[in-house]
Amino acid sequence: MVGDLVLSALLILLASLLALVLSHFLPLLLNPKAPKGSFGWPLIGETLRFLRPHASNTLGTFLEDHCTRYGRVFKSHLFCTPTVVSCDQELNHFILQNEERLFQCSYPRPIHGILGKSSMLVVLGEDHKRLRNLSLALVTSTKLKPSYLGDIEKIALHVVGAWRDRSIIRARRHGRRWQGHSFLVIVKQVLGLSPEEPVTARILEDFLAFMKGLISFPLYIPGTPYAKAVQWLFSCLLLLTHSQARERISTTVKGIIEERRSAESCKKGDFLDVLLSTDELSDEEKVSFVLDSLLGVNETTSLLISMVVYFLGQSAEDLDLVKREHDSIRSNKGKEECLTSEDYKKMEYTQQVINETLRCGNIVKFVHRKALKDVRYKEYLIPSGWKVLPVFSAVHLNPSLHGNAQQFQPCRWEMPSKLPNAVVPVANGPDHDSSHSKPAFLALILFIGQGTSKKFTPFGGGPRLCPGSELAKIEAAFFLHHLVLNYRWRINGDDIPMAYPYVEFQRGLPIEIEPVSPESS
Repeated sequence: MVGDLVLSALLILLASLLALVLSHFLPLLLNPKAPKGSFGWPLIGETLRFLRPHASNTLGTFLEDHCTRYGRVFKSHLFCTPTVVSCDQELNHFILQNEERLFQCSYPRPIHGILGKSSMLVVLGEDHKRLRNLSLALVTSTKLKPSYLGDIEKIALHVVGAWRDRSIIRARRHGRRWQGHSFLVIVKQVLGLSPEEPVTARILEDFLAFMKGLISFPLYIPGTPYAKAVQWLFSCLLLLTHSQARERISTTVKGIIEERRSAESCKKGDFLDVLLSTDELSDEEKVSFVLDSLLGVNETTSLLISMVVYFLGQSAEDLDLVKREHDSIRSNKGKEECLTSEDYKKMEYTQQVINETLRCGNIVKFVHRKALKDVRYKEYLIPSGWKVLPVFSAVHLNPSLHGNAQQFQPCRWEMPSKLPNAVVPVANGPDHDSSHSKPAFLALILFIGQGTSKKFTPFGGGPRLCPGSELAKIEAAFFLHHLVLNYRWRINGDDIPMAYPYVEFQRGLPIEIEPVSPESS
């Protein structure tokens, strides 16, 4: 009897293993015309190698090995799914531009639970279009508003002022302090809440808990050499805390919405009034939109600021050029006079530095898509239902597209002429495509704006291009203005930005700072 049970259990186990192996390798047999590549081990595939931490200004060993072996487009098995990985600029552009026609956003299920089913990052079709249009309206109404620019400058002065009487600081930690202060600005713009109100402090506390849980998710994967069992348990606890924090924020925002709707409440002229005036969104979508607004700008901005500090800390020449630009801007203003939108448009070399930081730092390494049907592109066949990963960092670091791609060179974004009738490229490169040429004044507008091309997609592209990217650039530029006028700095030690795949500094980016005397400005 016991022997029969053992035999049955072994047969069931063997059948399960056989089914697992077949389900893993069957897509290889059914799709012989898919790009070359390998699937790795059953179930986990090559996911662990793909997610292995590496310097964010490099491809990492997985992509380097696979591109060398199979070419810049190859198949793999990632996130438990057959996958086509694209490191090719043309295919990446094709994927992004054919959203909802040939490809569809397809993030792993845990991300849906973290961000919520109505988050703009995960919703599809018309739902995404409606939310994105609202986001664009928010950015348009906010980015050049004097009150917003004034609040951002106050934050910059506060953070930079906290560095006085210190010789070494951890820039990433102070970047996260910026995140907290910047959060208050967005709360003010979206919800009309001042920093002094108790509800604002409550939302900030829950938001920081939310972020702590969010960034913990990609790093701690059971079975990897980077995660012990205790780390996994800690990560799970953080995710539980994150879920509770998100629920508390949702409840608070719902309360604010209901209060604003009451007959006694008057309009404040903020974006919440605009949000409440639309009948296209459900209350759940409106709450999720507020959370997306808080999440998107803040995390991107704090990391971008840390990256700019890192790269300029390694290049005294570029730091000097940035300082000269901001000295010139400040020389035409009163000592206490605030920066304006016109001043921002004069920060041309600063914009080059920010663009180059985004190219080298690769805050967004790749995005998740899924093929809706069999897609033929040039010599490649992408089978229906397969995951597709356009890898932006592989394009940003491709030496055939960006000369000396491993080097931080802001001058590569310089326009050769600003004459009104001149024709200039959006970005310089060895294979410049004349289709990207525009009259100088139009190129300048694009340059100051998104700065997006096939070779440069730091915030994605197509219908899902990040709508808040310009706010992140404005905040980074305003912070840099006051930083370079008050300090010089250099990196202390060998800390580098690491891709996990989210980007972080292992040691918090310690830097040595030296105050700039007024005479030297």
